[in-house]
Amino acid sequence: MKDSAMHTSREESRPYITKDGSEIRELMHPEVHGNCNQSLAEAIIHPGCETRLHQHRLSEELYHVLSGSGQMTLGQRVFSVTEGETICIEPGVRHKIKNTAYQDLVILCCCSPPYSHDDTKLL
Repeated sequence: MKDSAMHTSREESRPYITKDGSEIRELMHPEVHGNCNQSLAEAIIHPGCETRLHQHRLSEELYHVLSGSGQMTLGQRVFSVTEGETICIEPGVRHKIKNTAYQDLVILCCCSPPYSHDDTKLL
């Protein structure tokens, strides 16, 4: 176990566009911050936009909706999501999320193993 705690700030994290088309801020990622087994990011999907249908071969993802609402496609299921809800996306499951509201859809995304472009397959 490491002696020092890792600490990050959202304001210090520069946003970028992921392979699925969402705007991401890496809040904690091994390649940047030195943690080991997972990554945590904030994703923003703007009104009327959606991520591309994709899957991850290795990573299990948790989406936690911080604000806004949308429509989640998870395998064969399509369902509404809103603030305060959490979705578990198992490895290999096709998924995307669409913003169906007039405000940004803001989601925390936790991946284990950590998010990798190489582990993201667009469908």
